[in-house]
Amino acid sequence: MLRIAIVEDEEEYIKQLQKYVRRFSEENGQEIEVSVFRDGNEIVANYSPEFDILLLDIEMPVLDGLNAARKIRKVDEKVVMMFITNVANYAIHGYEVGALDFITKPLTYYTFQLRFQRAVDRARQRVDDEILLTLRDGVVKVSVRQIYYVEVQNRMLIYHTMNGDYTMRGTMKSVEEQLAKYHFVKCNHWYIVNLSHVERISKDTVTVAGTELEISRRSRTSFLNALTDFMGEAR
Repeated sequence: MLRIAIVEDEEEYIKQLQKYVRRFSEENGQEIEVSVFRDGNEIVANYSPEFDILLLDIEMPVLDGLNAARKIRKVDEKVVMMFITNVANYAIHGYEVGALDFITKPLTYYTFQLRFQRAVDRARQRVDDEILLTLRDGVVKVSVRQIYYVEVQNRMLIYHTMNGDYTMRGTMKSVEEQLAKYHFVKCNHWYIVNLSHVERISKDTVTVAGTELEISRRSRTSFLNALTDFMGEAR
């Protein structure tokens, strides 16, 4: 599912954009969740990197789209930004914040869907290898490739990553389902390992990013088979 934020102060355009996004979703079989913010300051106030695409009006009364985008870029380098404007000349400033494109008002569905498809394609490129973690103090997007392994203790999941550890509530079953397609395999009841970060295998342990984890007797055969298959695919 893609998460879209519409940042627009005019009710007419909010409704039009919502209608266009719904139509695009239905025509393309793409599940999309839409959030609406009626000024730049609303989205900036408690922004967390949970959105895949931002549709930003440039002209808004309190905090305009360009300045909102500059603030957002400080905490989210990857979100895809598209500007919506009455004046095409404004759009050139969008490239300062890495905006993908712009759409001029008045809007037509034909123009919208062409530009929006580009944004969706760009967002998918990174969504495919990112997961959303809901922590106690907010939400964070993590690249699967940066996860070393996940530990489960007392119904709490600890994601050990290149950028540090993230803790959230969950179960081993939930994390297995979440990471099944990314070559993560259980080495025992408490750990699921990213096979791309395996450094060494001994009789009873696997070394992952410098940390030794026990391989249980029950998990050993399936773990070694999965690792062998993964190494064969990687060649």
